[in-house]
Amino acid sequence: MKDWLKRASATMLAFTLLLGLLTAPVHANTPLFTIEAEDAQLTSDLQVVTQIYGQPKPGFSGSGFVWMQNSGTITFTVTVPETGMYAISTRYMQELSPNGRLQYLTVNGVTKGSYMLPYTTEWSNFDLGFHKLNQGSNTIELKAGWGFAYIDTLTVDYADLDPLDVQPLLSDPWATPETQALMNYLTEVYGDHIISGQQEIYGSGNDGNYELEFDWIYDLTGKYPAIRGFDFMNYNPLYGWEDGTTDRMIEWVNNRGGIATASWHINVPRNFTTYQLGEFVDWKDATYKPTETNFNTANAVVPGTKEYQYVMMTIEDLAEQLQILQDNHVPVIFRPYHEAEGNGGLNGEGAWFWWASAGAEVYKQLWDLLYTELTETYGLHNLIWTYNSYVYSTSPAWYPGDDQVDLVGYDKYNTIYNRHDGLSGVPNEDAITAIFYQLVNLTNGKKMVAMTENDTVPSLQNLTEEKAGWLYFCPWYGEHLMSTAFNYPETLTTLYQSDYVITLDELPDLKNDNPISSPSISPTNIEFDKYASNQSDKAITVNFNGNTLTSLRAGADALIVNQDYTLDGSTLLLKKTFLVELPVGEHSIVFDFNQGRDPVLKVNIVDSTSNAAISPLNATFDKATNLQQDISVNLTLNGHQLTSITHENYTLQPGQDYTASSDAVVLNSSYLSTLSLGQNTIAFHFSGGNHAGLTVNVVDSSVPVPVSDLMIQAFNGSTSASTNGISPKFKVVNTGDSAIQLSDVKLRYYYTVDGESAQSFWCDWASIGSANVIGNFVKLATPVTKADYYLEIGFTSSAGILNPGQSAEIQARFSKNDWSDYNQTNDYSFKASSNEFVNNEQVTGYMNDQLVWGIEP
Repeated sequence: MKDWLKRASATMLAFTLLLGLLTAPVHANTPLFTIEAEDAQLTSDLQVVTQIYGQPKPGFSGSGFVWMQNSGTITFTVTVPETGMYAISTRYMQELSPNGRLQYLTVNGVTKGSYMLPYTTEWSNFDLGFHKLNQGSNTIELKAGWGFAYIDTLTVDYADLDPLDVQPLLSDPWATPETQALMNYLTEVYGDHIISGQQEIYGSGNDGNYELEFDWIYDLTGKYPAIRGFDFMNYNPLYGWEDGTTDRMIEWVNNRGGIATASWHINVPRNFTTYQLGEFVDWKDATYKPTETNFNTANAVVPGTKEYQYVMMTIEDLAEQLQILQDNHVPVIFRPYHEAEGNGGLNGEGAWFWWASAGAEVYKQLWDLLYTELTETYGLHNLIWTYNSYVYSTSPAWYPGDDQVDLVGYDKYNTIYNRHDGLSGVPNEDAITAIFYQLVNLTNGKKMVAMTENDTVPSLQNLTEEKAGWLYFCPWYGEHLMSTAFNYPETLTTLYQSDYVITLDELPDLKNDNPISSPSISPTNIEFDKYASNQSDKAITVNFNGNTLTSLRAGADALIVNQDYTLDGSTLLLKKTFLVELPVGEHSIVFDFNQGRDPVLKVNIVDSTSNAAISPLNATFDKATNLQQDISVNLTLNGHQLTSITHENYTLQPGQDYTASSDAVVLNSSYLSTLSLGQNTIAFHFSGGNHAGLTVNVVDSSVPVPVSDLMIQAFNGSTSASTNGISPKFKVVNTGDSAIQLSDVKLRYYYTVDGESAQSFWCDWASIGSANVIGNFVKLATPVTKADYYLEIGFTSSAGILNPGQSAEIQARFSKNDWSDYNQTNDYSFKASSNEFVNNEQVTGYMNDQLVWGIEP
């Protein structure tokens, strides 16, 4: 029997919280507090000005603005009527860097995080997030990180918190009744309660005692967590073995009445190059870390590649277990490819796992492949799809999309790392409320947000005072739960015994909680051909099931009735005039009803109109003066017209760079000679269909390639076109028969400085010790194409030797001291095409100052 007294008390708690929101003062136009930056307390290294370097910056308020350079702190106090969440913002201008300028916010002596003020040449507002202030006086500081911004005003106002009213709409319109019932329950409690959770150990840890953490919680609090975390990692095509995970999930949900969530630490072979599909690989020779494998994630979404075939094998093994769960009516809060962005970045530079190492776009394709395979190929509809996000400026680019995500998760590990209160060795009970509402805003409040992993569980006081509406928490196993360095036992006891936290004994009988009868559509998948002769309207049969159709949506855009579609009884007709405007690819059209789960129509847009083609697809150009030749490319237009030819960001000029006829293009040698050494892709664009690419391998046989026992491999940690920090990674390999003294070796990385400024070098890590790596900047006496500087890497005598077959790795980084940007696309040694070590002859190597590897620019 459920504890109805606790239920009643929980209802009163929710009402009290709501009442607090309703009775908070409302100021529609006038903020609670605004201060002119020049009136705040300023450290001596800050200036109050009205112009920068003689250039006025009109539009500021007050008598001027504070010029925040690369140091300095602005401090002010604000008095608030009650303890709660408040919004802090600033009016500013930042015209130095398109990548943003870093600042730190501190509230009452606790650093609340770092913020990148975006580039703007006009006075603009920036939201510093929601933060808890105490009743009475509070001290707030804005401190320069990379600085270089102009601060006009600082404002504190009541937080306009999202109501956390999420509809129980699953991305999968064919979700099983049990899955829909679980989703209904989650949305019902979201924002009013937090559900307790706990991750179990995997791989027969704890000497095979999977109940250790759960019994520990029960012995401490008298309660069990409602959610149990599992992992499918051991069901894999390498060393896969039955560890009982699926059976334990069935037991937890069907026999103990709990909720199951699962992640998927799926491994790849460390040496994928020699791996043969289907062969046994010991677990010690498998990994999920991108730094420990040569698995090429970019190929994992390309049909026909070995990487793609391997991923399909992993999905097949996973689907087998999920099918068992579906057959046993077990829904799963499924969290695949988690923690993708890692330490941040668009191109996988911060990736912790192989599935993110090729960057955001490939990651989303990988997610789409998994989603489509599981739901369509394998017919699995027992999943609540959970995406792990972060709150970096680049994080929105990783989001797979509302049509393939049901829940947004965040993994809170900030007791040892990423804490901002200056403490160590004690739990960090912060509710990280500002992060919570940033994640709510990621989907404009349409998806619930959960703490899908954590070390310290936030305190009850912080959760309720700050109105941090996390759906659930789920500590990692072992010390992350049971050590007093991570969790105070009294905090856990207070949480588990409170009205705010839902435990296992308080869950309803989700098996018998029948959801509202939902509408349906047939078919759920259609294909539309843009080829004129094949275009037609598409008929959809609607089963209303007592509900009312309110609208149709394609993304954020509503379709127009009687223009984009018509509805006659139960037949809805999608008009070809609407469909033909959709780009080639897959689209989702949501049928919005007044209640129940909204069906989703998948629309695959194709274009069978024949594409134009070119021949050949590959060519070689030699820069040697006596060997330079034009390259002729044959065209098969298939009714299209050639509209342009491009290389990277440059559009080739007809008559100057090439000549064209109705069936051929001749690329002039005078243009080809300007291309950099290595592979260059020249794109041919046509009036219809896909563009075609010609790969030109540029060589220079007039420059002898040194032959030695030294080989240099390299790749770039950041491959964005514009960056304020270049991060080359090098591997020096001894391919000879005798030892090499590293102090005799030098490497050179060539680039354009893009504006004279002092520069700084860092060695972030080296296999021979960072202290043994020396970096120097050298300006070329005579600048050349794509280079006016080089970074020279040298080694101390303590670096030792490289024996035959050995290698040394160096992870370097350099920036300009004013943090202005480099343009990497015009750098000789830069390669955007690789995220793993490959031979790079544009990085040169020297032994005793003699060139022994690579080609100088």
